[in-house]
Amino acid sequence: MPNATSASGYFLDKVASLNFDQFFTKRNRVLLHIFMWSAFSILLFLSYVIGYHLVYFEAILLTIRMAVVNMVVFYMLFYLLLPKIFSGSKTRIIILFALLFPISIFVWMAATYFFSLFYNALGLEITFGELKGVIKMSAEQTFLQAVSLKRMLSQTIIIISLLSPFCFAKILVEITRLYNKKFQIQKEKTALEIQNIQIEKDFLKAQLNPHFLFNTLNNLYGLTVRKDDLAPELILNLSDIMSYTLYESNTEIVRLEKELDFIKNYIALEKMRYTDETDIQITIEGERQTAGLFVAPLLTFTFIENAFKYGLKNASNAFIKLAIKIEGDTFYFCLENDFDESLTNKEFGGIGVENARKRLELLYPEQYELEIKRLQNSFKVDLKIVLRK
Repeated sequence: MPNATSASGYFLDKVASLNFDQFFTKRNRVLLHIFMWSAFSILLFLSYVIGYHLVYFEAILLTIRMAVVNMVVFYMLFYLLLPKIFSGSKTRIIILFALLFPISIFVWMAATYFFSLFYNALGLEITFGELKGVIKMSAEQTFLQAVSLKRMLSQTIIIISLLSPFCFAKILVEITRLYNKKFQIQKEKTALEIQNIQIEKDFLKAQLNPHFLFNTLNNLYGLTVRKDDLAPELILNLSDIMSYTLYESNTEIVRLEKELDFIKNYIALEKMRYTDETDIQITIEGERQTAGLFVAPLLTFTFIENAFKYGLKNASNAFIKLAIKIEGDTFYFCLENDFDESLTNKEFGGIGVENARKRLELLYPEQYELEIKRLQNSFKVDLKIVLRK
């Protein structure tokens, strides 16, 4: 079963990767139709010669008749009737679709009858083999006899066996073409969404830089006035953050260790605005296991920024706790903070959280779990991502 599943998946991937617009040009379609009818005519000719013991000329006569009749029904069905059927209401579609099969049989038998009349008028006949005299026999019928209900029912199996290969081939091509078109549309849609997310990420970075500059420069000014030893560390953190947001986060993914450094530097800068007694905790487990792991840049920034924006407001229980764990190729992110009781879920989420959800869905489909909960006295974000190597 796994082999069958992988084989079908491989086939669907190949179909999806085809460029039907480039391959199915008018010239190529014509050539494919010529090949299809030529192959059918050759097989039909051989069946008349080998199966019915006809001479070559008479086998050619019946081959031409049968090929042309099948072509008439095929092109009438797929290029005239079906397009009109699916352009109406649902009731109209059902009624016309139910009539499609008997109409096709009627046209097939009528065309065969008129071909027999044409051959008979030219004096052509099958003079040898099992089908001897078949043209005259068919031409001597009246039109109503040739297309009578009894005759239609008796010929149904033969007609189905003759038309089914062409119908199957046409349906298969159309299904393949529609699947390919659907895949291409989805691919273009996904590319557009990723482009929009990239624009939103760039806008986020543009907001991030002034925010840091304003707050950290004020803190830096206070430290330098007091000639505090923390001033050089603050400058270094600010430099690392500016470098990351301006240069290194321009790609779709970055090394996980770089993203972790950004998170640590950002929180270190935010902590400078609060006293040492403020409960701001960050723990990272498995930091030495980040080699070869990559993550989308600034993916968790919205959650961390929101924690500082809406957290640390409760006078009796102000806190922010961030726990990150790297286990194998899985990234675990758990962030919890207090909140102002007058805050609503909508205010906490906003556009930033929705953008983060979209990025996760586009970049990590079926490889992430995100849960945002409002607890009794806190907000909690739990995120799990299977990282890229």
